[in-house]
Amino acid sequence: MYLHHPLRILTAFVTIRHHLFQPCFFRKLRYLSPSPPSSFSLFEGGVGSGVEAAASCSDPIQFSDTFSIRKMNLALRLLPSELTCPTSENIQYANVNFLLFKPSVRVSCFIKKDDVQPSNYDRKNVTISCQLMHSQLEESFKRKKRLQVPLPLQKPDFVRTLLIDNYDSYTYNIYQELSVVNGVPPVVIQNDDWIWEELSHYLYEENAFDNIVISPGPGSPACPQDIGICLQLLHKCWDIPVLGVCLGHQALGYVHGAHIVHAPEPIHGRLSEVEHGGCQLFHGIPSGRNSGFKVVRYHSLVIDSKSLPEVLIPIAWTSSSSTHPFVGPKDHNISNALGTQTDKNVFIDSFSPKAENGTTRSPRVLMGIKHCTRPHYGVQFHPESVATFHGSQIFKNFRDITNEYWLRYRSSQSREKCVHSYAHMQVSSASRHCGDSYRSINSENSKVDHLNKVVNGHRHMVDDNAEMTRLEKFNVANVHHERTDRKCLKLKWRKYTHLASQVGGAKGIFCGLFGREPENTFWLDSSSTEKGRARFSFMGGKGGPLWKQLTFRLSDQSDGCSKGGGYLSMESCQGSTETRFLEEGFFDFLNKELQSYHYDEKDYEGLPFDFHGGYVGYIGYNLKSECGVASNRYKSETPDACFFFVDSLVAVDHKNDNVYILAIHEESSSMTQWLDDAEEKLLNLNGSEIMGSEKQYLHPLTCSSQKAGFAAEKSREQYIEDVKKCLEYIKDGESYELCLTTQMRKPIENLDSLGLYLHLRERNPAPYAAWLNFPKEDLCICCSSPERFLQLDRNNILEAKPIKGTIARGATAEEDEQLKLKLQLSEKDQAENLMIVDLLRNDLGRVCDPGSVHVPHLMDVESYATVHTMVSTIRGKKRSDASAVDCVRAAFPGGSMTGASKLRSMELLDSIESCSRGIYSGCIGFFSYNQTFDLNIVIRTVIIHDGEASIGAGGAIVSLSNPEDEYKEMILKTKAPAKAVIDFE
Repeated sequence: MYLHHPLRILTAFVTIRHHLFQPCFFRKLRYLSPSPPSSFSLFEGGVGSGVEAAASCSDPIQFSDTFSIRKMNLALRLLPSELTCPTSENIQYANVNFLLFKPSVRVSCFIKKDDVQPSNYDRKNVTISCQLMHSQLEESFKRKKRLQVPLPLQKPDFVRTLLIDNYDSYTYNIYQELSVVNGVPPVVIQNDDWIWEELSHYLYEENAFDNIVISPGPGSPACPQDIGICLQLLHKCWDIPVLGVCLGHQALGYVHGAHIVHAPEPIHGRLSEVEHGGCQLFHGIPSGRNSGFKVVRYHSLVIDSKSLPEVLIPIAWTSSSSTHPFVGPKDHNISNALGTQTDKNVFIDSFSPKAENGTTRSPRVLMGIKHCTRPHYGVQFHPESVATFHGSQIFKNFRDITNEYWLRYRSSQSREKCVHSYAHMQVSSASRHCGDSYRSINSENSKVDHLNKVVNGHRHMVDDNAEMTRLEKFNVANVHHERTDRKCLKLKWRKYTHLASQVGGAKGIFCGLFGREPENTFWLDSSSTEKGRARFSFMGGKGGPLWKQLTFRLSDQSDGCSKGGGYLSMESCQGSTETRFLEEGFFDFLNKELQSYHYDEKDYEGLPFDFHGGYVGYIGYNLKSECGVASNRYKSETPDACFFFVDSLVAVDHKNDNVYILAIHEESSSMTQWLDDAEEKLLNLNGSEIMGSEKQYLHPLTCSSQKAGFAAEKSREQYIEDVKKCLEYIKDGESYELCLTTQMRKPIENLDSLGLYLHLRERNPAPYAAWLNFPKEDLCICCSSPERFLQLDRNNILEAKPIKGTIARGATAEEDEQLKLKLQLSEKDQAENLMIVDLLRNDLGRVCDPGSVHVPHLMDVESYATVHTMVSTIRGKKRSDASAVDCVRAAFPGGSMTGASKLRSMELLDSIESCSRGIYSGCIGFFSYNQTFDLNIVIRTVIIHDGEASIGAGGAIVSLSNPEDEYKEMILKTKAPAKAVIDFE
């Protein structure tokens, strides 16, 4: 569109005339050629520079103050409407500003492969490539100052990386890798955190970084809002090592004139064999077919190899049609850099049209490029994925490339000065980003004390978690300010050996103690305990003086303009209610509440479980607005969060058949009376009598065909159309995976909710089932979830167990086994699962010690009453400075209910789905007062609210999805809970 703006063309050519006799100008002029190698750019107030000119020119162009960078940025920021990407798919266009505020409506910013023909390069209407203005003279002076230093005596033992996050869900997998490989954690910023002047300051004045890694991300490098400052960085930082991953790789090609086009087919969560030419980035890694170098790919767009400029060299490639399902080792003890096996080092010319036997080869897709003179590299695949072979070696090689590059320029004294600058930079960065939940976690990932130890020679600082961070200092300050609000809690408990089976198990205990008056009761019910899936159940009701109910509703965000926050209603044990507005939101409130409790660990020594009292309830899906999403399109009909503070409970150990009763109290009070009363009731329970009394909850089953069923929020045709929309977004690179859902509803009258739950748990037992009753909200939750969202135990181990991949059980044992094997070997389901595993690794990586995140079980198949599911397990060691709520906020909502990249996917799903998910897709569980928690994913659940039963269901849409099959899978997931309601009604 800039070609059609006369004023900009005039301005550009005035600038060209002004610099016509500059030494570098004629070298730049050759990039005016319409041929693919590199292009010339017209910008408001400047001229794009060629690559070689930027690398070798000793007298760069100096722009007048009128066209200074700062003024240009300011001017362009004031014109967002003029800089919106064109919507026509047939237009090849330029992007001239990479610092724009994000528009409210996205447009697709790439060109189709079919639209790029060799003949197009000779046409008069040439493509204007995205190349940014050359540096000013003062920047050149900064570079010379940085580079003209004495030769160092030896290689450093740490490398400082700036990791630029393109709002991706895999960035912190790279963070974890770099923390271990580099010897010091990288600094993470998002691509719109800094403007160029800030970035230049830290790179060239503070000398704060040795290299830069540009993360993957949704979208295209052709859209400013997708790529942020990265294009400007790739153009101007020609003297700093840069590694681009996926979107970063595409940006490296795009900034030098290559075209970004649709891949022959979208590849997400699938493995391909990669061949390489022996570039240093692939040192020590085998190449070719059957070599063992398989990589995970997440991309729908690629660099068009026909448009690759001369300055970019292809270094790796793969066959476009060759992918491989993941087949893991039997013990599933999987980490990154899987395997080191090498059968044969095969090298095949990437541009050869025929294979060794003379047959025609499938099209080749670029998997890696490097710049011919700059230390810039790009890989299209994801080396950080858990299933990529030799991924860690690539990061090690980039570290070595960086060290060798700087070895010529730095002395050991200057490096120590740089580390001090690095620490100073982190302090200022943290202060800027502490207001945002995602960025606050980012700003805490590197520690000043930690870095000072590096300066003083203590290099092994990755596993040192004793430093006080910003969060801890904040909490200490609050302790002094709110000393009177701290609660010192004491725990009393009693154990009854082998009692559970004598009184009817967990079901008998709940019905006997709480079933007659189920209002304000809870039951975290491990009703499926086979194969060690779950061991403990917890239950209770309205208890002692510390009991209270919290009900939180977000402020109205349907207009997308709300600043967040919401209203919290607190009901005490006496029945009094207080309502207040929480400007910082529910997670912040819950975090402060849990931080306010003081306790003695000796109180719970001997207890085999981690819930000793505290908060029990749910967090609704809409609280994603406190986890990075700008707003919610639809307001939930149910509260966005609802919790009891539980000061008394009963625990059942299903493994050892033991029963525990527990009570917490403040030091000035006692709960002995409750313990005595509970003990008397428990010991007087009669198992046979209880089983007989349970019949009051179980209605005789009648033929359900005569009853009205559930009505779907969307028809079959509408749901299939939504699946197709998701596939289009995936094809266009906007997401790797979209977890599409819908709701089914049925009016009900006088339904016995507890009886329904007991019926549901009999028909569909699950390890993370739950019953919650909030009578003041007219709300009952009957949950039979098989999926754990997140758990934090007393040893500070975080665990997630996402489910992705579902198939119905067979009618016979033989058919059942065949269906189970079909699921296990399905490339589509493996791709779904792998994408969410990598996403959960990323989420845990935000709050876990570097190097501690691992996957002990990948793609296991578990069988339940009606379905087989594919389940993986991810674990990590929580950082000492992260609280329990920090961990939940870093991962909420569960990735298995969103897709990846998570933020972009949630925004897209909000635009497709027609109502709020409410409680569905959120989580149910506990936060213990001693900072442990265990939360499920709310699926396979009946929500009873205001005379209506609702069930949410859906599935993950990936590039291999079939719309009709996705509809059938969604219906399958509603089968058990819907039938339970219809049969019981």
